[in-house]
Amino acid sequence: MISDLAYIHPEAELGKNVVVEPFSYIDKNVVIGDNTVVGPNATILSGSRIGKNCQIFPGATIGAIPQDLKFEGEDSLAILGDYVVVRENVTVNRGTKASGQTIVGNHVLLMANAHVAHDCIVHDHAILVNNVALAGHVEIGEWTILGGLSAVHQFVKIGPHVMVSGGSLVRKDIPPYIKVAKEPLQYTGINSIGLRRRGFTNEKIREIQDIYRALYLKGMNISQALEYIEKEIPASYERDLILDFVKNSVRGIVRGKFLTSEK
Repeated sequence: MISDLAYIHPEAELGKNVVVEPFSYIDKNVVIGDNTVVGPNATILSGSRIGKNCQIFPGATIGAIPQDLKFEGEDSLAILGDYVVVRENVTVNRGTKASGQTIVGNHVLLMANAHVAHDCIVHDHAILVNNVALAGHVEIGEWTILGGLSAVHQFVKIGPHVMVSGGSLVRKDIPPYIKVAKEPLQYTGINSIGLRRRGFTNEKIREIQDIYRALYLKGMNISQALEYIEKEIPASYERDLILDFVKNSVRGIVRGKFLTSEK
């Protein structure tokens, strides 16, 4: 159902059974997939690509130009996957020439007033709780939850299955499978509840715990801890994912109580 009180540019492409409610604005160069609902007063701007079965709530703005002074009007995209829920007043900006796109994966929940800046990647099943703000070029792993009012520094990477406490200031990368809290932000344990909910076995959770005990609790620096983990803990998908994440961190990882240095 398309309301007579909505504006839809004639060049916009809408799939089957799309609903557009009153006073919403859909620009040219917009593609919206089947069965998506665009609520009242939503704004979908040029460069937006929205998947199937999404829900866009009132006041949301998708595809606005980046809040980046280096942006020079280049063509770019804001891409939302399937089954994405965009709550009230959420903003998702287009990419810049750095990557050309901002990407929000499938089954993502963006709660009220969340902001996803230019060139971010938010992977499948992630949740940004109310008022979360992502700066540019941030990457959020699958199944990760960012607590309300958290702010993430530009170029930060957060691994999958992470739980970030509400009100956190995220200045460093956060490795997979852990919880972080306090100020300054630090490791507070692995996300065991979330992992069990997603089908991780007790054996696999113990393996992840052993890895992070070595990394954060044995008094070694990062280089020593990585060497210990590679030597003492058998290879697995989870072990190698953690090792690769830490080794490739550009900003450095969040601290732990007994982590002695970044080298």
